[in-house]
Amino acid sequence: MARVCDVCGKGPQFGNNISHAHNVTKRRWNVNLRPMKARLKNSTAAAHRMRVCANCLRSGKVVKA
Repeated sequence: MARVCDVCGKGPQFGNNISHAHNVTKRRWNVNLRPMKARLKNSTAAAHRMRVCANCLRSGKVVKA
């Protein structure tokens, strides 16, 4: 299962860990997803389970059911 927001499509970002000795290793920053029963703000569809990032939840793009 991909770690992607069902509303905005935001996914993980990739980069490097860099130590004090400048050793470089790969890392990723995952999205802050919250599983919840909700519906889209401008939709009349019934509520269903979705994984929503905290940014969409905070900005009001989704309404909790």
